[in-house]
Amino acid sequence: MKAFRVTGCYDDPRQKKQPFSIEMAAEDEAAVKEKCLSTIGSKHKLKRWQIDIAEIVELSPDQVTNHVVKYQIGE
Repeated sequence: MKAFRVTGCYDDPRQKKQPFSIEMAAEDEAAVKEKCLSTIGSKHKLKRWQIDIAEIVELSPDQVTNHVVKYQIGE
């Protein structure tokens, strides 16, 4: 598995746009995009079209800060 950082924003009723940055582990960019849309959508009760992903960056193991992601990639 590889580690990725996903950044973007989503529509929030209280604000115009709510920015986010999340680290995830997945096999490739398509899988991490699907996982991000699923996770943020379920946590904030959003549809997929309300979530805008700006960029997906692959991280090296020493750049990962999330302990769960470190464990998932085998660090």
